[in-house]
Amino acid sequence: MENTHYYDVSVKWESDRKGIASSEVLDTTIEVATPPQFPKGMENIWSPEHFFVAAVNSCLMTTFLSIAEHSKLEFKSFDSKATGKLETVDGKMMMSEVTLKPVVVISNHDQLEKAERILNKSEAVCLISNSIKSKIIFEPEIRVEVPASVLN
Repeated sequence: MENTHYYDVSVKWESDRKGIASSEVLDTTIEVATPPQFPKGMENIWSPEHFFVAAVNSCLMTTFLSIAEHSKLEFKSFDSKATGKLETVDGKMMMSEVTLKPVVVISNHDQLEKAERILNKSEAVCLISNSIKSKIIFEPEIRVEVPASVLN
C-alpha cells in the first residue's frame, strides 16, 4: 500500500456566509457556513469547527474499527461524543483541545483488557489527532452488557 494519499475537497460560496463543500469522488455535498457564535453566522449548518471536531472523532472510530477487526475484538457497539474547545491563545483563535468520549460495549467481561488496549492504541495512532496542534483529552468507557439469555 502506498503511503501517500491525497484528498481533494472544494468549497464554493453560495450566499451570505454559506457555501457548499464537495469532492469529485463523493456523491454528496455538505452545506458549510460560519457558526452562529460569530457575526452573521448561520444556525443548523455544518461549520469548519464542526468538521474539525468530526474529523478527530470519526478518525478515532475508523481507527478503532480497523484495530478491533484485526485484533478480533468482539464488541456490540461503538459510540463516541466529542467536544472541541475554541478559544483565543496567544492572540489567535484556535481549537485548543478536543475531548473524546468513546463508549465501547462488549458482551464478554474477558474482553475488557483487550478492549481497553485497542481503544488506547486507536487514540494513539489516529492520524488526524496526530496531525493537529490541539490537546486531545481521552475519556474512554467500556461497558459489559451480557445478553439476558446468558444470565438465565
